[in-house]
Order: sequence, then structure tokens, then C-alpha cells
Amino acid sequence: MQRKIYAAPQQLAAAAAALVAECAADAIAARGRFDLALSGGSTPLSAFAQLAAPPYQEGIDWARVYIFWSDERCVPATHPDSNYGAAKTALLDHVAIPSGNVHRMRGELVPAQAAEEYQQELQTHFATPAFPVFDLILLGLGTDGHTASLFPGSAALRTGEVPVTENYVASLESWRLTFTLPLINAARRVVFLVSGAGKASIVQEIMQPGGRPLPAKAVNPHSGGLTWLLDAEAASLLPVE
Repeated sequence: MQRKIYAAPQQLAAAAAALVAECAADAIAARGRFDLALSGGSTPLSAFAQLAAPPYQEGIDWARVYIFWSDERCVPATHPDSNYGAAKTALLDHVAIPSGNVHRMRGELVPAQAAEEYQQELQTHFATPAFPVFDLILLGLGTDGHTASLFPGSAALRTGEVPVTENYVASLESWRLTFTLPLINAARRVVFLVSGAGKASIVQEIMQPGGRPLPAKAVNPHSGGLTWLLDAEAASLLPVE
């Protein structure tokens, strides 16, 4: 696991954008395309805004970038809570990515149907019935230790046979769509983006051995890399290295 700490959220966003661009260049050079899964939440949006501006707006070969989402709220794409909608406004509307390269989760459908359709979309794009291998999956972190829409104690954590599932989150009284842990852990690289003092306690708990079996602790790519990008506030309770 790699851990990088930045003084301010703006520096974290800049580092995240640079990392995405680097991964894109490497994947396109190696395999001719870049398969990227985005995260919801406020911290990634700052990185998306950086990617939507120079030098990345023109410097990334967007025609070879294929975008998916690691989770989605069960709302229409135009709803203010939609992860797709937020990314569209911050990033997709500002870069030359073909519409066919953008694969959103259809949160407006019945959750089980939406999950099934997204599984089929993954199988078609990656041409495999097995768990697809993303070049990069971006993840956020909740104050309860959840990531994607894998919440502590939720049924989705016990789903290991499918890459995508619907998940009812009792604490929020709402349905979500989410990547499962086997799909996340199959990626070539997984990157957490975490900022703010409100995340300091949960970051400290996750970074320590033992403790509660939090969903974010279970993210450990079996043949890829894991990177945590943190701002100083989020990392404030970690021991100095």
C-alpha cells in the first residue's frame, strides 16, 4: 500500500488528476484503451474539475478512455444526488470523450434490473464472463468506513459471485448500486481519495492493524496496486513516517 499526504485539498486534487493522466497514458500505450471507474462524493469532484481543464483536457486521449462508476444512487441521471450527473457536470461535459465510452449505472431502474444490466454491460465491454480488470478504480471513504456503496454490515459485502449488485442501505433508507469487493480487488490499481478532518478518525482506524472489519479495509487488490491520497486534515491522526 502506498500512502501520500498533501497539505491542502487543492494539492490532493491536483495529484489525483496527474495520477489519472499517468494511468491513462500507460494503459493506452500497453492495451490501446483506459478503463476507469469513477467514485461519487465531494473529494473526487475537485480532481474531475482539474481533469476538465488544461493540460489534461487536451493532453489525455479521451477517445480511448472508457468510464464506468463504482457505485450509484438509485435516482435518475438528472437528480442532484446522481454520481453520474455530478461527474458529467464537472468533467464529461468539458472533454472530447465519445458518448459511447461513458457507461453510467441506470439508477432510475428497479435496483435489481439496473445491477443486472450493468453486469451485462461490463461483460460486453471487457469480453469476459469473469470479473473484469479495470486499469484504475477511484474510491472515496465514508466516516463509517464504507467505500463505493459497500456499507458496514450490508448484504453487498457478502456478495462474491457477481461484479455489481443492488444494496439496500438501512441507515439511509435507500437503495444503491455498487461494485462488489471481488471486482474492486481485481483492478490493476485502486486509489482512495480522502480529505477533511471529519475523516481523520476512520482513516486512523483503517490504517491500524486489527479492529473492526470495515469495508474499506477489505480493499486489497490481489494483483494490483493500492494507493491512498490524503490531505493533511484527513491524515492528522496518523503517526508521522
